[in-house]
Amino acid sequence: MNNTLYQDAVALLQQLISIQSFSREEAGTAEAIAQFLQARGVEIHRQQNNVWAFNKHYNPALPTVLLNSHHDTVKPHPSWTVDPFTPTVRNGKLIGLGSNDAGGCLVALMATFLHFYARQDLTYNLVLAATAEEEISGRNGIELVYPELGAVEFAIVGEPTQMHLAVAEKGLMVLDCIAHGQGGHAAREEGINAIYEALPDIEWFRTFRFPKESSFLGPIKMSVTIIQAGSQHNVVPDQCKFTVDVRMTDAYQPEEVLSIIREHVKSEVTPRSTRLRPSSIDQNHSIVQSGIRLGRNLYGSPTTSDQALLSIPSLKIGPGDSARSHTADEYIYLSELEEGIQLYIELLTPVITA
Repeated sequence: MNNTLYQDAVALLQQLISIQSFSREEAGTAEAIAQFLQARGVEIHRQQNNVWAFNKHYNPALPTVLLNSHHDTVKPHPSWTVDPFTPTVRNGKLIGLGSNDAGGCLVALMATFLHFYARQDLTYNLVLAATAEEEISGRNGIELVYPELGAVEFAIVGEPTQMHLAVAEKGLMVLDCIAHGQGGHAAREEGINAIYEALPDIEWFRTFRFPKESSFLGPIKMSVTIIQAGSQHNVVPDQCKFTVDVRMTDAYQPEEVLSIIREHVKSEVTPRSTRLRPSSIDQNHSIVQSGIRLGRNLYGSPTTSDQALLSIPSLKIGPGDSARSHTADEYIYLSELEEGIQLYIELLTPVITA
C-alpha cells in the first residue's frame, strides 16, 4: 500500500469530522468528498448528497463491484467530553463524531478505490459510492443512486466490524398493530376491553419462535415496544394500539414473516415498511473466501446498514468497532485505519485482478 493513501485518508477523515453532517444535512461532507476525488483526477457524479465514481478504465462488458459507505452521522450524545466536530488525536486514537461510524470505513474504501483506480488489468469494474441518510434509512441515500451505478454483481459495505466478515445482517420491520374492542362504561358489564383483546397477541409476540433459524443470525426476534390505549379511567377502551419491532433474519423474506404473523394474531397488523430487508452472502463467494484466507472471522450482524437496501449479495466489513458507534467521544485507532486500507486491498486483489 502506498503510504500517501493512508496519510490522505487520515487528513480527509479529519476534515469530514470537522463538518457537521447529520442525516439530511450532508451537503458539506458531500462537497469535501467530491473535491478530494476530483483533486486526484477522478470524475465524480453527484445526486443530492451522494457522490459516486467509476474506475478510470471502466468496461461495460465486465461485472461491477460496489464499494459503499456513508458520510452522515447521528447527533452527538450530550456526554461528549470534547468538541465532537474537532478532530482530536490522543494516544493513537482519532476522536470525533463519525470517526468510527462510518468515516473510517468510508475513507479506507476511498483509499482502496484510488489504489485500483487506474489499473488496466481489473477483471471487475469498481464503483465507489459515498452516500447519505444511512443513519435514518432515508430514501435519498443509496436507494436513490443505486439505479445510476449500472449492473452491480456484489457489494462491500463499509461499517465498523474490526475488519471481520459480516456475511449476514438482520433486517428490520416495524409493525403497527391495533386490537379492536367496544367502548363502554367501566362500572357496568358492558363493552369489550381492547386491552384484554390485545393481551393474547402481545403474549404471542413474546413467546412465538419461527421454525426456521439462520445459521449466523439465529432466530427472528420480535419485541412489543410501545402500547397505547384508553382515554380515562371509567371508559372501556375500544382500541389498543401497540408497536412491534421485528428483527428479521435471512431465513425468511419480510413478506413471509408478515404472513405468518397475520395468521396467528387477531389484531390488525400494518407494516410501516418492508424496505429494510435481511441480507446475506454465500460463504463460498470469492470475496468471502478471500477474507477467510486472510484469517478474518465470519459472523452475523444484528445491526442494520445500507445492506438492507441492496438486492445483491453484499459483505459488511470495515475498520473500527460497532460497539463505539453512537457513543460519546467516538473514536477510531489510526492503526485500525491503516490496517483497514491494507486489508481491503488484500481482500479485493485476488478477486478483481487478472
